[in-house]
Amino acid sequence: MANHHNISGELTQELLAVGDSYNVAYVSLVNVHASTTCTVDLYIEKNLTGKFYFMKNMALPVGVTLILEKGDLNFNNNSGEFGLFIKLTKGASETPVVDVIIS
Repeated sequence: MANHHNISGELTQELLAVGDSYNVAYVSLVNVHASTTCTVDLYIEKNLTGKFYFMKNMALPVGVTLILEKGDLNFNNNSGEFGLFIKLTKGASETPVVDVIIS
């Protein structure tokens, strides 16, 4: 079953919580803004261990889809392990908007 998110704004958002026990096959990100490129940070985080980035400051142009497959996403989402997070940064003065599908 897929996990869908419509992410808007520059706040850090949790995509998968620690303990969700979600078996990730791929993550799809698409910039759905009408006219503005945004910058994406996608990372896992574990308490007392820190953040580990799949991508940092990656420019995602309008209409472009980025897919990370299972080989790119090796992490444990079980209890006590890692949560998955996204942070968007606007490329201009407009609010970034990205759709995320996790399957």
